Amino acid sequence: MSTLVNFPSKNEVCAERFLFPHYSGVATYQPPCKRSRITAPFCFAITEDQFAKLNQKWEEKRPCYIDALPNECLFEILCRLPGARERCASACVSKKWLSVLSSIRSSELPKETKTTLPDLNEDPIDIEEETETEDCLQRSLEGKKATDIRLAAISISSGSRGALGKLTIQGSHPTRGVTDKGLTAIGHGCPSLRVLSIWNVSRVTDTGLSEIADGCPLLEKVDLVECPLITDKGLIAIARKCPNLTSLNVESCVRIGNDGLKAIGQCCPKLASVTIKNCPLVGDKGICDLVSSAGVSLTKVKLHGLNIGDHAIANVGFHGKGVTDLTLSGLQLVGERGFWVMANTLGLQKLKSVAIISCPGLTDLGLASIAKCCPGLKQVHLRRCSQVSDAGVKAFFEAAKLLESLQLEECNRITLNGVLSALIVCGPKFKSLSLVKCLGIKDIITPPGMVQIPSCTSLRCLTVRNCPGFTDASLAMVGKICPMLENIELSGLGDVSDHGLLPLINTCAGRLVNVNLCKNANLTDIAVTSLVKANGNTLKLLNLDGCRKVTDKTVMEIVERCAVLEELDLSRSMVSDYGISVLASAKQLKLRVLSLAGCQKLTGKGVLLLGNMGKSLEGLNLLSCNLVNSYNLASLEEKLWWCDILV
Repeated sequence: MSTLVNFPSKNEVCAERFLFPHYSGVATYQPPCKRSRITAPFCFAITEDQFAKLNQKWEEKRPCYIDALPNECLFEILCRLPGARERCASACVSKKWLSVLSSIRSSELPKETKTTLPDLNEDPIDIEEETETEDCLQRSLEGKKATDIRLAAISISSGSRGALGKLTIQGSHPTRGVTDKGLTAIGHGCPSLRVLSIWNVSRVTDTGLSEIADGCPLLEKVDLVECPLITDKGLIAIARKCPNLTSLNVESCVRIGNDGLKAIGQCCPKLASVTIKNCPLVGDKGICDLVSSAGVSLTKVKLHGLNIGDHAIANVGFHGKGVTDLTLSGLQLVGERGFWVMANTLGLQKLKSVAIISCPGLTDLGLASIAKCCPGLKQVHLRRCSQVSDAGVKAFFEAAKLLESLQLEECNRITLNGVLSALIVCGPKFKSLSLVKCLGIKDIITPPGMVQIPSCTSLRCLTVRNCPGFTDASLAMVGKICPMLENIELSGLGDVSDHGLLPLINTCAGRLVNVNLCKNANLTDIAVTSLVKANGNTLKLLNLDGCRKVTDKTVMEIVERCAVLEELDLSRSMVSDYGISVLASAKQLKLRVLSLAGCQKLTGKGVLLLGNMGKSLEGLNLLSCNLVNSYNLASLEEKLWWCDILV
């Protein structure tokens, strides 16, 4: 029978349902043979769980044809996509395609050509508006959202939405955090990046930073905070490839040292701002090379917690001819000689603002030298300078004729006698004085040797915060010497009462604009109502947070007298529903911010009355109001839908 139908013998092969005689070098076509019937003698029954397991195994064994192509082929194919939107769509196919697309440099992509016919399915785009916002595109990744995949997606999508101008990475995913691959993707796809901030990213190394330097030559600002694997090599790459760098912030990077700072100073002629903090490998040589190479372009210098001495500070004073803002913090190795030489090199002629914090080497001599040799100095902040005394402050005021603001914080050798003596000899432009946590500020009656107390008519702003020795007598003395005050903050003064505040109110009547009296438990309605009566036409801000003896009487006086008040804080006071009803019904008041946090007498009834407040109200604080329930708050939110309510 086989000879009649030409049935294939054993030396013939059946492949893909086609019969081919096994002849070498000869290709013969045969029609497909009929599939033979298979009769199963048994019928198998399986459960749904077994079927699901079999299906899962089949899915696992089935090859993924999307990712079957090697990376080289995918690279060549994806390089030829016509536009950014096509690349974005392709990136959604799989992680492999996203990875390959992110490895393509922007210079390797074809230039996009405009289509002759518009797509009617898309909304029209204003080209001028897109151009104006092109450099303003910003992206920020924080915590668990900071991964390489998201950075790769940002690098690809920025091409269709506009050029990425600023990228901030704060923290990282605990298991799939940001690595060099993510920064490489940004370097390849975002050539217009100008601002890069990397905070607390432990897996980024010099390789990723070098890719950023290669692909982002327009970089202007770099922040590296708590990046333990970045060394001088990465910083040198930034310096050599990014000549437009104007701002550098390096904080808690334990492997960055002198060589990186030297390269920054030599290769970045536009460098204007430098902040170096808690970098143990940075020494005198690095700071000297940086400031000497940067030249007059350097305007802002901040040095925190570094192992540098007098030599580095002296070079800052000699080479910092363009420095206007100087901050020196936690420099334990700098002595009196360093500060004296820094000032007397006469290089800081343009210095306008200086902050010296936790530097035990600053003495009265160094402070006086800074005032004499920096004629343009306007703002000074001294904190935890244990060697500065009254004599240094007075000498400083006598020399700094253009001084406008002085802030003294935790300087315990300075007394109220020294401060008042300095105020008497200050220049005509001095306007602001702040005393914070100065334990040497103690009660006085009259400065020694003074028969008639002169006044300081230039002072406009006075802050005395958390100075336990400042009492009623001290406040009365300040009121006599400073009659032209407009802004006062007297907070955390447990011994100040109505007797001390009333003389100050009488002296400054009709001038006070901003008054902060928070955490003064001894103040009552007597002093506050007197304050409101005397300054009702000028008062714009009144803070009575923590004044537990202030009641509805003060609120009624505020409603009657204060026509221009914008911000009112009555937190933790004794204001009740009645006072709130009077306040809410006052049509002449145009409050923007109202705080009633922790008012124990405020109930849901009073809160509902706040719904009558005008549309000028922008912020309302109702935290810790225990007698107010959620229903009252929901009703209030419906009425004040335009206002930000903190509950």
